[in-house]
Amino acid sequence: MKPRIDGTQFGSITIDGERIEHDVLIRLSGAVAKRKKKLSKAVYGSSHTISLAEAEYVREKGAKRLIVGAGQEGMVELSDDAAAYFAKQGVAVDLAPTPAAIELWNQAKGPVIGLFHVTC
Repeated sequence: MKPRIDGTQFGSITIDGERIEHDVLIRLSGAVAKRKKKLSKAVYGSSHTISLAEAEYVREKGAKRLIVGAGQEGMVELSDDAAAYFAKQGVAVDLAPTPAAIELWNQAKGPVIGLFHVTC
């Protein structure tokens, strides 16, 4: 079951009533996990560009859509390699500032995964 995201503010996201103070990855199963930012930081020195390694970790077999909450100000972006990887895998990517991405998430149907950055 897909969890409902209640809202966000700088530095946190609230999912099914639980306030979480770090970036999150939401799996097809609805499981919420801490984002593995180090996969992108190792390549770009920042978690504001999603690397191919992180894209490979995030992608799940059966996912048709990825919603990326790009931070409160929309600072996160996909690297060209990550964008090409998702396209090759048939995963549509919606990238929007986190507040707007939450609306997309809560309205989404079908096999969707989410990655939400809670700062910047």
